Amino acid sequence: MPFLLKTEPDSYSFADLERDGETLWDGVTNPAAVKNLRSMKAGEKLVIYHTGEERRAVGLAVVSGADVTDPKVPRIHIKAGKAIATPRTLTEIKGNPAFAGSALVRQGRLSVVPLTGEQYAWLAGKAG
Repeated sequence: MPFLLKTEPDSYSFADLERDGETLWDGVTNPAAVKNLRSMKAGEKLVIYHTGEERRAVGLAVVSGADVTDPKVPRIHIKAGKAIATPRTLTEIKGNPAFAGSALVRQGRLSVVPLTGEQYAWLAGKAG
């Protein structure tokens, strides 16, 4: 299952992930977001979303490792993919019927959001 990870670009941007190549995704405290992190497995696709002033999906990544032995603090390693050629804004996302029931739209503060294959493809620029 693909996921969307939200980050404040002033704290850690997609450009930072590209520079680092790989990072540990942590600092998540919301119980629903932690549950989503716990369900991640190596190889799953990710969309990196900038919050704050940008509010848009900007890059792709993949789960490179998952240590969920401590269910309260799952340790997820992610590896940078490529930047999204045409970043999708929150306004565009809200206007797409595929996201009508999505937690991305319904729970705006949720930092780790599961995506459907259709949602991932659209955000990644692989679908119309």
